[in-house]
Amino acid sequence: MDLKFSDAEPSAEERDAVDRRLGGPGEGGWHGGQRDELDLRRAHGGRAARSRRHLVMEVLHAVNDRTGWISHGALNYIGRRLSMSAADVYSVATFYALFSTSPRPQRIVHVCTDVACMARGSKEVCASLEERLGPAGAANGWKHSPCLGVCERAPAALAVEAGDPPHEHLIGPAGADEIALALSAGPAALAAEAPPAMAVPQAGEAGLMLLRRVGQVDPESLDDYLAADGYAGLRRAVEMGPAQVIAEVKESRLMGRGGAAFPAGIKWESTANQPATPRYLVCNADESEPGTFKDRAILEGDPFLLIESMTIAGFAIGAARGYIYLRGEYPRAYRLLSNAIERARERGFLGVDILGTGWSYDLEIRRGAGAYICGEETAIFNSIEGYRGEPRSKPPFPFEAGLFGKPTVVNNVETLCNVPLIMRIGAKAYTGIGTEGSTGPKLFCVSGNLVRPGVYEVPFGATLGQILDLAGGVTPGRKLQAVLLGGAAGGFVRPDELDIPLTFEGARANGTTLGSGVVLALDDSVDLPGILLRIARFFRDESCGQCVPCRVGTVRQEEALLRIIRNRQDAAAKGQDVDLLRDIGLVMKDSSICGLGQAAWNAVESAIDRLGILEESR
Repeated sequence: MDLKFSDAEPSAEERDAVDRRLGGPGEGGWHGGQRDELDLRRAHGGRAARSRRHLVMEVLHAVNDRTGWISHGALNYIGRRLSMSAADVYSVATFYALFSTSPRPQRIVHVCTDVACMARGSKEVCASLEERLGPAGAANGWKHSPCLGVCERAPAALAVEAGDPPHEHLIGPAGADEIALALSAGPAALAAEAPPAMAVPQAGEAGLMLLRRVGQVDPESLDDYLAADGYAGLRRAVEMGPAQVIAEVKESRLMGRGGAAFPAGIKWESTANQPATPRYLVCNADESEPGTFKDRAILEGDPFLLIESMTIAGFAIGAARGYIYLRGEYPRAYRLLSNAIERARERGFLGVDILGTGWSYDLEIRRGAGAYICGEETAIFNSIEGYRGEPRSKPPFPFEAGLFGKPTVVNNVETLCNVPLIMRIGAKAYTGIGTEGSTGPKLFCVSGNLVRPGVYEVPFGATLGQILDLAGGVTPGRKLQAVLLGGAAGGFVRPDELDIPLTFEGARANGTTLGSGVVLALDDSVDLPGILLRIARFFRDESCGQCVPCRVGTVRQEEALLRIIRNRQDAAAKGQDVDLLRDIGLVMKDSSICGLGQAAWNAVESAIDRLGILEESR
């Protein structure tokens, strides 16, 4: 670090932003700071923590929100307040795409150029912006962005205006006019965001289970939630006791809905049986898989459902604290979840002696900041603890040594939100929904070139074709070209494979995966090789760089695809590059530390073997 950096001091605004989060200088008065400090001391065997670096992400957000970027002086001041070196703070800040350590305007718009938005015209939006505002970049107030989780309203953008408080607004569908207005007059000048129910075309229909309250209750009202059977699941869980709750979840055969499909009950039981304390529950609400937005629909439309779900799970495993690791691009979800936690705490559903059990438990939100890798469960731990969001090697597994080195359960939003349903109707009734190997209801994120994109709830067992029919089929006058199933980490399927049953076992039998529940339909107007190249670029950009197979493999994969798609070679050279892609893919799959590198080849492999895209490139 040079002298200029080490001598830099924060501006008055930056100092104030830090002190508001942490209390006055030298104090620990941030809304969760004292509790976190106590937790961290416990996690280190009762010894005083050497630093408070587990607060660094929230403090970086505070400065970035207030001024639009994080100066060298702010990095120094954050380091002093948290007993970290400025270099450590800088290392964390530069890991995340939503933070900037270089000056940028107070207003900036992130324009999605990922696969769902590509299919719906983001290229044309960007071309228009270049004509009006100049090339993408902070200097011109707009920049390209990976998926923003608003795929049902593609093309999408996120407008941000720094300030006290900051103003963030998800735009969709986004056009050059709206983006230019957000930059000239601020996000507040835009029309109100679409209501949460707009993401759920089935809202209000009879028979819904996970989505039944979306659009039917006020997401800010605990009374509305209680009037619609809210907290009935928690009351039943308290009557049953922790051991029986876990037994019921095991009997339900609830499988994780985030992509790994691991039995939730086994995960809970393994954690509850660990002698070490405290135990933690982490909700992975960082859905960053391109094409995924189902968790956002719940968080914005029925936030109390997640709070109840996490309380039941925390009760079952004997957790001391639950953390919601929330995607940084979800400003409305952050506001609604914060409100839900406060209201639940006021009414005794969180805090001390919950429902007379003698058990004390609380929840806290930690915001991500634009890092796909933090969807990996151990990368979440590092991020919450104040380190770069890099995955950890396993073993030890999270149930043995997870957050702060203690036994931890990690589940995603959809998985957890099945738990109150199981408590209310019982495991036997729950297993009667879906199939033998895939029980319960399932949410699918349906987007692309369809008439009614959105989040759809169906019992496991519906076919891919039935899901597309629910969404109204492809745009009139067009033909279906392919479906990307499972997101960027999933694979392509052909139009003649629409009878695939959307179950864990059905996907495996057909050589594909459900992944995070993405169903992205691409009609014959879409440049499929361009989509494939965008997926490769996504994985290159999002690799944390920790392990060589992923760090190098994702770059070489993109380079080979570029050569093939641009067709600057003869057939023999193209064949060599396809062979090279296979070799790279196998190495990444077999030797990468985490799921990002292991899955980076999936879509490319399916494009070669199922669609023949690369052989047909011109």
